Amino acid sequence: MRLAFCGNDNASAYNISAGVLRNVCFVDALNLVPHVFLLFITFPILFIGWGSQSSKVQIHHNTWLHFPGHNLRWILTFTLLFMHVCEIAEGIVSDTQMKSRHLHLFLPAIMGFVAATVSIVYYHNIETSNFPKLLLALFLYWIMAFVTKTIKLVRYCQDGVPFSQLRFCITGIMVILYGLLMAVEINVIRVRKYVFFMNPQKVKPPEDLQDLGVRFLQPFVNLLSKATYWWMNTLIISAHKKPVDLKAIGKLPIAMRALTNYVCLKEAYEEQKKKVEDHPNRSPSIWLAMYSAFGRPILLSSTFRYLADLLGFAGPLCISGIVQGFQNTTNNTNTTEKVKDPSNSYLSSEEFLRNVYVLAVLLFLALILQRTFLQASYYVTTETGINLRGALLAMIYNKILRLSTSNLSMGEMTLGQINNLVAIETNQLMWFLFLCPNLWAMPVQIIMGVILLYNLLGVSALVGAAVIVLLAPIQYFIATKLAEAQKSTLDYSTERLKKTNEILKGIKLLKLYAWEHIFCTSVEETRMKELTSLKTFALHTSLSIFMNAAIPIAAVLATFVTYAYTNDKPLQPAQAFASLSLFHILVTPLFLLSTVVRFAVKAIVSVQKLNEFLLSDEIGDDSWRGGDSSVPYESCKKHTGLHTKAINRRQPLRYQLESYEQPKRKHTRPLEIDDVAIKVTNGYFSWGSGLATLSNINIRIPTGQMTMIVGQVGCGKSSLLLAILGEMQTLEGKVHWSNVNEMEPSFEASKSRNRYSVAYAAQKPWLLNATVEENIIFGSPFNKQRYKAVTDACSLQPDIDLLPFGDQTEIGERGINLSGGQRQRICVARALYQNTNIVFLIIAMKDGMVLREGTLKDIQNKDVELYEHWKTLMNRQDQELEKDMEADQTTLERKTLRRAMYPRESKSQLEDEDEEEEEEEDEDDNMSTVLRLRTKMPWKTCWRYLTSGGFFLLFLMIFSKLLKHSVIVAIDYWLATWTSMDNANEARNTDEDKSTEKAYHVAVFSILSGAGIILCLITSLTVEWMGLTAAKNLHHNLLNKIILGPIRFFDMTPLGLILNRFSADTNIIDQHIPPTLESLTRSTLLCLSAIGMISYATPWFLVALVPLGIAFYFIQKYFRVASKDLQELDDSTQLPLLCHFSETAEGLTTIRAFGHEARFKQRMLELTDTNNIAYLFLSAANRWLEVRTDYLGACIVLTAAVTSITEGPHSGFVGLGLLYALTITNYLNWVVRNLADLEVQMGAVKKVHSFLNMESENYEGYLDPSQVPKDWPQEGEIKIENLCVRYENNLKPVLKHVKAYIKPGQKVGICGRTGSGKSSLSLAFFRMVDIFDGRIVIDGIDISKLPLHTLRSRLSIILQDPILFSGSIRFNLDPECKCTDDRLWEALEIAQLKNMVKSLPGGLDAMVTEGGENFSVGQRQLFCLARAFVRKSSILIMDEATASIDMATENILQKVVMTAFADRTVVTIAHRVSHILDANIILVLSGGFLVECDTASNLLLKEDGLFTTLVKTHK
Repeated sequence: MRLAFCGNDNASAYNISAGVLRNVCFVDALNLVPHVFLLFITFPILFIGWGSQSSKVQIHHNTWLHFPGHNLRWILTFTLLFMHVCEIAEGIVSDTQMKSRHLHLFLPAIMGFVAATVSIVYYHNIETSNFPKLLLALFLYWIMAFVTKTIKLVRYCQDGVPFSQLRFCITGIMVILYGLLMAVEINVIRVRKYVFFMNPQKVKPPEDLQDLGVRFLQPFVNLLSKATYWWMNTLIISAHKKPVDLKAIGKLPIAMRALTNYVCLKEAYEEQKKKVEDHPNRSPSIWLAMYSAFGRPILLSSTFRYLADLLGFAGPLCISGIVQGFQNTTNNTNTTEKVKDPSNSYLSSEEFLRNVYVLAVLLFLALILQRTFLQASYYVTTETGINLRGALLAMIYNKILRLSTSNLSMGEMTLGQINNLVAIETNQLMWFLFLCPNLWAMPVQIIMGVILLYNLLGVSALVGAAVIVLLAPIQYFIATKLAEAQKSTLDYSTERLKKTNEILKGIKLLKLYAWEHIFCTSVEETRMKELTSLKTFALHTSLSIFMNAAIPIAAVLATFVTYAYTNDKPLQPAQAFASLSLFHILVTPLFLLSTVVRFAVKAIVSVQKLNEFLLSDEIGDDSWRGGDSSVPYESCKKHTGLHTKAINRRQPLRYQLESYEQPKRKHTRPLEIDDVAIKVTNGYFSWGSGLATLSNINIRIPTGQMTMIVGQVGCGKSSLLLAILGEMQTLEGKVHWSNVNEMEPSFEASKSRNRYSVAYAAQKPWLLNATVEENIIFGSPFNKQRYKAVTDACSLQPDIDLLPFGDQTEIGERGINLSGGQRQRICVARALYQNTNIVFLIIAMKDGMVLREGTLKDIQNKDVELYEHWKTLMNRQDQELEKDMEADQTTLERKTLRRAMYPRESKSQLEDEDEEEEEEEDEDDNMSTVLRLRTKMPWKTCWRYLTSGGFFLLFLMIFSKLLKHSVIVAIDYWLATWTSMDNANEARNTDEDKSTEKAYHVAVFSILSGAGIILCLITSLTVEWMGLTAAKNLHHNLLNKIILGPIRFFDMTPLGLILNRFSADTNIIDQHIPPTLESLTRSTLLCLSAIGMISYATPWFLVALVPLGIAFYFIQKYFRVASKDLQELDDSTQLPLLCHFSETAEGLTTIRAFGHEARFKQRMLELTDTNNIAYLFLSAANRWLEVRTDYLGACIVLTAAVTSITEGPHSGFVGLGLLYALTITNYLNWVVRNLADLEVQMGAVKKVHSFLNMESENYEGYLDPSQVPKDWPQEGEIKIENLCVRYENNLKPVLKHVKAYIKPGQKVGICGRTGSGKSSLSLAFFRMVDIFDGRIVIDGIDISKLPLHTLRSRLSIILQDPILFSGSIRFNLDPECKCTDDRLWEALEIAQLKNMVKSLPGGLDAMVTEGGENFSVGQRQLFCLARAFVRKSSILIMDEATASIDMATENILQKVVMTAFADRTVVTIAHRVSHILDANIILVLSGGFLVECDTASNLLLKEDGLFTTLVKTHK
């Protein structure tokens, strides 16, 4: 057949006698002209002229979209392309009904499609290269296309073509589209004035795009890239070459930064506050504040969601149409088709939609659109959720900085609660926001679904819907039970973590006292309770999964059985499969509804907690120290240029903030006479209980002199300091701070002396998780001379030399890798380094009252007794030393400090780059192996996990899964044969045959469905049960391994890391892996069975599957690697953020005293943004994957539809194939997501396993415990023979060849400089360190032969850091419950604590809070002494035990030790040499060697001896 443009079968095709424009074919040809014109003009520009044209504005992203009407143009172009597809389809369908080919019916449409595509590509390139003049070509094209299409439309109107004809509708719509596009083009000319105007408008790219650091481009790319996440390709592909790090993901765009969102939310919240000011019983609504700040994006997301849900119903409708059409064509093959007259080749819409292939294409397009909208909706909610979380974190942090101290110390607001707010409540709200659109989209989906079902099946559909609706409340009931179980699990796991945390913090003490097993048992008990509630949790989870799988089966069963017995007509395949598909759609919202409701409930609770927190007490504003918390943020707002650039250059920002805060503070500080720095008049201060802790305080602290506060343990010394700092509640009276340097308002002066802040070193050292240098500088400019002077003054240099990287050593969490003394010295150094007016004085205090005040001379004159008492306590030498120190200090102060221009940052950057280069060189060789590892699934770990649940359960799980999926496929297969058979046999069989056949079909169908439902239950139960067993075994092994680990392990491993295994990792193993595993196996098996089913129905499908399979393989491979990196980034950036929050809450008084709130806020904002950008990228990567797998799924549906239409055996199988193809689209991305999740979650199992391979301490001895005498050691005789000790067998020895002999009952002092091995010697007695040569013999038994437990339980030690556990005082003194009350009271009396404990409610049963926070440090140390007395052992070791007690108590203690332990051997490690001067024998250590050993008097005779030097320098 020859091809002709106007066809060969019509003689009048080329007849133009009635006028050129009356000829249809000519008008169609005329429509080709604009398209050809556009292609001719744009192709040379696109391909040739591009290289020479460079953009006017240098910009590093080619994503700058700045032509007005940008999004509208993309939407119109997409609509135009869709209309072109319809036009092509209509042309082709009309053409198939002609005798010969009529090219004019579809060729112009094809050219139009090409031209429209070219137009948008061309536009995009012009926009990104910023050369608007070239848009004129498009302008001309739109005009020409508009004119030609209008001519065609007018021609149709003249011919009287009715509106019902499809071609008329298409042409009309296209005229409108071309007109609109023309209008958009005119608008660009109007706004940008690039042509016809004298001066074109200048434009600048947005700030984000000028910033090279911003890599998150979603807000800036064009619509197509937004919808398909095309811009993510570079990141995801590069992840394959090298891991994604923080550098690769860059910074957040300004609009998404925590600061921007904080300002929005804060303003909204303040408005709410104003509204409720008049109603004292109402609290401001966070909900309304959130809505006014983030309402718009939520509405946008909901709109996308509605569109997606409505498009979702295209699936069932198209299936119904295709199966119906297929059935009709197979039935009507024998009837001849009528051939249309070429002059009247119009199709009506119904005829067009009856074409099966058209329906297949429509289904494909509907799926693509639906998925795009759905992902867009997800993305918008995710982004909004992240923004909300950032804003909430900033609000919480701001509040923490203003919290009143009494709230924290009195336990109204624990650190745990604050951490929960940060880690849990904000996330709950974020998740609620993610699920928000579901709340209002679901009802619409359900109603639509029921209406469509009713249309298909009539009344019987309502039976099925009723089954679903009736079972939904059960779903909700299960969901609420789940939430309860989860809550109780959470409570138990919090309790377990608290206990574990205490064990880890006090592990040294527990090992030294051999109490590990007691505490371990207590954790195991809590774990058992936790497991019980986990069992309920698992049961309800599996019930929930079961309901989700069983409800559709039950509904379908009910519907079809009802239909079979109520309708005379047999069930049609079209009805059956369309309704099956609808049931699948209906179940999802109902299943999700329970989840959403649950999250809504959680969100409500979270908001209540947040509100309580935001409305809790703040520190009094009357104290000048407060400043105004909102100032820093406001100032950032005013200088928008400021906060974007000051990310790494904190200094200028802080000064800026301070200069904003200064005027505010000036008013609040009354002027005072100059020689008094601080004056307290008639002060009564309380810790929030209303009772005055400090009463009638009247003191004046002089300027420029040193002031000391002294008094007994617990008399209120620290409280007085805090009261002056404004941390306590002022009941009455005033604190005046004098206004020093008021006459120097200049910026320079304020820089040289930061006069509004105070340097403060708390009694309990508080360190940041940063380097030693950063801890000392604490945000001040670095000045080398000053730094050196301060470290020398605090004698820190020796400590710094000991650390592995000097002052660049990272200090672990809470200073874990430093000794107590070092921690305290660093805190003092920090206070001295700050350039502030440092004030000190002597005030004697007793029971919260000021006893005496004045200089030492005054007290000497007025209160001789007190002066004499002091004089005995300290030698005059001390005083002189202090005076020297002070003089030193003042000379330092007088030097005006210039900020040293010491470019530390640039130096470290260079070093980093060098390191990176070196690393890269090394990496090139093993890069391939690394990559292979990165793309491989951790199958080994998976196997370990599965087997730790037991082989029987594993086998049961696999078997039941396979069986369940076989049964489900069988159900659908049976339905397909049943409906097809019914229709085939309808004509042939008698009524009787029909009824027996019906009964047979229904019976088999019911049996299969029943079996399916039961199997659903079994599989979901086995998975959860297996997960639980695995979790139980892994935690048990982990706890026992850690508790028995060597002490070196705890010194080397940060506490947070170990705690993470018990918290985050255990939580993942407990609650996350089982559902992921379940979901993964389910979706994989569903996809496999679907592919099998389609291939069975139409084998040709397998051919098309090959390229799709390859595409899928690569998508999942690339995604998994990137997703894992991003997930790790998200986790690793979350930890510093949480740490920063808890650090701030712990060091609140210090931060406020220094006045460093602004700097800490800045740091918090940086950390929040870093975490948010990681999370945003992670969610964008998920969208990237889902869009791609969804499009793949749509392709599968299209191929399945086309192959089954052309090749299918009968209509039942066509329906079945399509139904399964649709399920694939839903489950494909779940397979990959679950795989990626499982890969990350298996990381937790891997981490736990890495600890399980650690070596334990050797608890077994050569001697049996029964061979050791009951009362050993009785005498307390110690022989140290040639002792060599090291911490690990690969480290240098810390003690070398130490020989000593200690007679029973002797009092021994051990001294030496820091790091000389004093503490190591004390640890050697307990075999906490590796004794690799020599031995220690106690009472004739070599300690290395004893079982560890026996050895440690028979000796006593008092450590430098006082450690108390939460529980009763009785439990703290005697956890083993072996002693009588009398013995405990006796111990307390010896330790000077009896009266204090008696005054507590409950006496011995009075509670000790976590870490003993409700006692002062001195009191805690006394409890530790009492604890050592309770254990009546003949050897007591005191390791710098009196370091944190005041002199008076210390002297009493020395006496007590001498009397109470008169007959026992006492080994004292001294932190002041003066304490051991009256010991029987003194051992002096230096560098691990014993250098001197004799009585004090003999040692002092040696002029040049080390001991003499130590006594002289008073170390």
